[in-house]
This record gives sequence, structure tokens and C-alpha cells, in this order.
Amino acid sequence: MAKEIEYIKGDATSPQTKGNKIIVHVCNDIGGWGRGFVMALSNKWKTPEQEYRGWFASKENFALGKVQFVQVEEDLWVANLIGQHKTRPDKEGNPPVRYSAIQEGMKEIASHAGRLTASIHMPRIGCGLAGGKWENIEPILNEELISKDISTVVYDFE
Repeated sequence: MAKEIEYIKGDATSPQTKGNKIIVHVCNDIGGWGRGFVMALSNKWKTPEQEYRGWFASKENFALGKVQFVQVEEDLWVANLIGQHKTRPDKEGNPPVRYSAIQEGMKEIASHAGRLTASIHMPRIGCGLAGGKWENIEPILNEELISKDISTVVYDFE
């Protein structure tokens, strides 16, 4: 039987599964960190924010669709995925989310998860401040993660 995305109520910063785990979240392409899910990450670990800010400052491979992996515990990494252009809708009203960038990043995350034999954990990425729609994100996860038999858990915070 093929895997499916598992949806649970809970805190995406506290995955309860055994083995290696990657927490995925969406970052913007302008170096901003201070609202939304990143606050929960920063409350738990300082390094994802520090590494993201350093990556932005260096400009090295910092672009839409790129991913930075930050190890925060022995068996846990945070994936800073740049999938949002700026932080506000553009003049035409298009939200900051960039689905193609999220898809590109998910390919890299899937590859990394394969090397680590890791499961993937996330809130409903791209659907909060980035303004995206889950019906556009879910097929990306199915294509890039589920089809490659990578265990994926999406958390709805209570």
C-alpha cells in the first residue's frame, strides 16, 4: 500500500516518530525572520535563525527553491526552504508564496531525507503568511515525497 501524507493535530517542532527527522518550513527571499512558524522554531532552537541570517548575509546560493539544512538535535534537522518572494502580496495581489520554488526545494529535501533515512514533518507550509493554498501544496508533497515513499507528517497546531 502506498503511503499517504499523515495529518495530525500537534506541534510540528516536536515530531514524535523514531529515527531521523527533518522539520520543513518556508522562508522568504529577503532575509526576514520574525513572524509565523519561525517564532516557534526560534523559541526551541536558536541555530535555524542564526544559520538562515548568515546564509542571507553571505548571498551564497541564497535564492528561491534553495534549502539549508540545520541540525538541531542528534536525529533532527530543520530545513529552511526559500519558497516565498518578499513578505507581502505584489501590486497584482499575488501572494508571496512561490509554488515552483517549494517544489524545487522539496526535490532537495527528498534527496536529503533519502540519505538520512529521515521522515518529514511540517506545518501546512506556504499557507500562513506566504498566502498559499493547501490544495496547491499537497500535490507537490505527494509528487516529491510520498511517491518516493518518504514518510510525511503535516501538523495542525491546536
